[in-house]
Amino acid sequence: MPREHLLKIGVSGIRGVVGPFLTPQLARAFAQAFGTYVGGGRVVVGRDTRATGPMLQHAVQCGLLAAGCEVIDVGVLPTPTIQLYTGAIGARGGLAITASHNPPEYNALKLFNASGLFFNHYERSELLDIYHQSAFREASDICAVISESSAPIRQHFDRVLAQVDVERIRARKFRVALDAVNGAGSVMTPRFLRDELGCELHAISIDPEKPFSRIAEPRPDTLGDLSKLVVEKKCDLGFAQDPDGDRLAVVDETGRVLDNDDVLAIAVDAVLARRAGTVVVNLTTSMVIDDIAAAHGATVVRTPVGEANVVEGMLASGAVIGGEGGNGGVIFPAVQYCRDSYAGMALWLDRLASKTETVSELAAALPRYFRRSATVTLEHGWLGALMQRLAAAWPGARLDRRDGIKLILDDSWIHARASNTEPILRLSVEAKTESRAEELFTRAEELVSLSVPTRAK
Repeated sequence: MPREHLLKIGVSGIRGVVGPFLTPQLARAFAQAFGTYVGGGRVVVGRDTRATGPMLQHAVQCGLLAAGCEVIDVGVLPTPTIQLYTGAIGARGGLAITASHNPPEYNALKLFNASGLFFNHYERSELLDIYHQSAFREASDICAVISESSAPIRQHFDRVLAQVDVERIRARKFRVALDAVNGAGSVMTPRFLRDELGCELHAISIDPEKPFSRIAEPRPDTLGDLSKLVVEKKCDLGFAQDPDGDRLAVVDETGRVLDNDDVLAIAVDAVLARRAGTVVVNLTTSMVIDDIAAAHGATVVRTPVGEANVVEGMLASGAVIGGEGGNGGVIFPAVQYCRDSYAGMALWLDRLASKTETVSELAAALPRYFRRSATVTLEHGWLGALMQRLAAAWPGARLDRRDGIKLILDDSWIHARASNTEPILRLSVEAKTESRAEELFTRAEELVSLSVPTRAK
């Protein structure tokens, strides 16, 4: 595989396989470029529990110190906590050392501006100019590294708890199962559910000193142990996080893992029931969001995939809730403009506490759509041809080319796009009926096979 495919610079920062591609030297240089761009001052640095985290954290701190920054080391914390704290203390910026849902051999630098938001397109472009030109600020006086871990947690909890009826949740004494994948939320999440929200907690994979206990991305085929725990302990529901705590998966009381689009839909419904406003989601998020929004008289705006893109859309439209359904990313601006599993968990528990339905009943009441997806290893030279084949196969479709190509049909759609974080193509299909989804997916997969020798998996 070509070398450049294993190091990606995208909407969320820079990431790759550590060692031959993402090196300490590269991390140090990027951090110094970052410090140069923000102009010195305080910069918040945190990480997830990957084995390569401490090495890259030292490299990042060296680069920031060399650029004249004062480093606020918050240690192992979820990405949304790092983002919120960056904005709350008026830092010049922040960096999270995490590859989120990617496999353990990956790591990444996620870059945040003074508001705790991912860099937008213009900020990334200016930073990359500094990096590529090696036009780094060289400090004559080295600032300090200050450790702080408790204040970010408290601030995050307080922001979330202010948006839900805590006493109502605590009164229900929910029995909750948790799989934190031994990630950044391993210590913080049990405290949040048990101590702050009064849940009876049954948790697995909450040791930050151990390797990831499963595939990092929380999805139905990776959450078997959590499903068993929910059933064995007769829990009301189960929550699962990815290693940096921004994504959320939900398991119902029968042990069934909910579709991530439905996880976002319930959060959207919970917010729109309280306040009117726009909803912003990405192009691959299910049409169930449109139905939920319509029931509340709300408008849906769609953006290219990527948290930074959704957040830009939310800021522009003044949205009250948003997210990315495919990855269980709930973005609740009343807490912070970022994917936040803690806001998601609180909204879910608040919604359950306000009614008598079970999780399975809530999910069953949602409008029904059928979805299929696949990934294909990217190869040079065939992506353009694939996009042309797809457009030609459905000449009556409305086309959206903002992120790959999305073909919008009556009650269905097909979306093919290159991943922002891995060297793969993502193919997604949704329709009102299972047979229609299967028909569209089979045809789209055939067109992919005509363009590339590697079949979808």
